Amino acid sequence: MKPNLIAIALLFLTTLASVASKPNVLVILADDLGWGELGCQGFAKDIPTPNIDSIAKNGVRFTSGYVSGPYCSPTRAGFMTGRYQNRFGHEFNPGPAEAAVEHFGLPLTETTLGDRMKSAGYATAWIGKSHLGYKPEFHPLKRGFDYYYGFLGGAHSYLDAQEDKANPILKGTEPVAKVEYTTDQFTSEAVGFIERSKDQPWFVYLAHNAVHGPLHATK
Repeated sequence: MKPNLIAIALLFLTTLASVASKPNVLVILADDLGWGELGCQGFAKDIPTPNIDSIAKNGVRFTSGYVSGPYCSPTRAGFMTGRYQNRFGHEFNPGPAEAAVEHFGLPLTETTLGDRMKSAGYATAWIGKSHLGYKPEFHPLKRGFDYYYGFLGGAHSYLDAQEDKANPILKGTEPVAKVEYTTDQFTSEAVGFIERSKDQPWFVYLAHNAVHGPLHATK
């Protein structure tokens, strides 16, 4: 994963607790998306990205942001804590669930973005990929999030919820039987949480597995 602008985004998000009127916050994270693969960057011509291009045109683009880690789990750990991963020993990817070191995970000594938002009165949801620990103590529901729907590993089929028995798609802590297509499913879960939480400020971290391999697509 090479998400851009994490430092700037996190600086914005962590100031929300001091805002008098609490805005709703939605963070959408694309997995393994190269910076030149969007139309708004002026390079991608073969795959149109009109909605993202519209956000870039009508919002604010930060063109000098850099990540503090070159691959997936450490970068997510940096985003979720606002700290350099090396400061708490999380500078490497763990590998698949069955091959990871026994106690791999975002250290429990770290305060997460979910912890901070929840303490500020937000309803919190983490939807999609985690990659920050397989053990129960590292589960998003234990890290400041009220709702979780997604998978704990690094990669997953877009079409088969239980293809990887060691890394199923979960609703809370229970495996789900099937998904139609993870990009659509994760988005629908986010929309559902937002609709259910309309009476209070909400924070949704929507971490798609797209466009990470295995690059499945619907017909």
